Amino acid sequence: MCLGVPGRILEIHGPMAIVDFFGVTRQVRLDLVDEPVAVGDYILNHVGFAIRRIPEDDIEGTLSLYEELIREANADDLMAADVQGELDATERTRGPQ
Repeated sequence: MCLGVPGRILEIHGPMAIVDFFGVTRQVRLDLVDEPVAVGDYILNHVGFAIRRIPEDDIEGTLSLYEELIREANADDLMAADVQGELDATERTRGPQ
């Protein structure tokens, strides 16, 4: 099973965005996202690609589920490992200097 990870867009530079994933900042491609996005929007990331804009009505519930997953994760939790793998698979970026 592969999960996407929700994140909030901080910056957009052409086809790339800087996205905050629970305090981890990563660079994400916007080529595949299902609709236009803007700074402040939440997206679902899969292996460094935004695949879906998360509708505003769904953000709170989506973030709550992932926060619970991360908070209660243990070494044998395959779903938590998948989420961590998604974060690790995206390219690490440096924040504004």
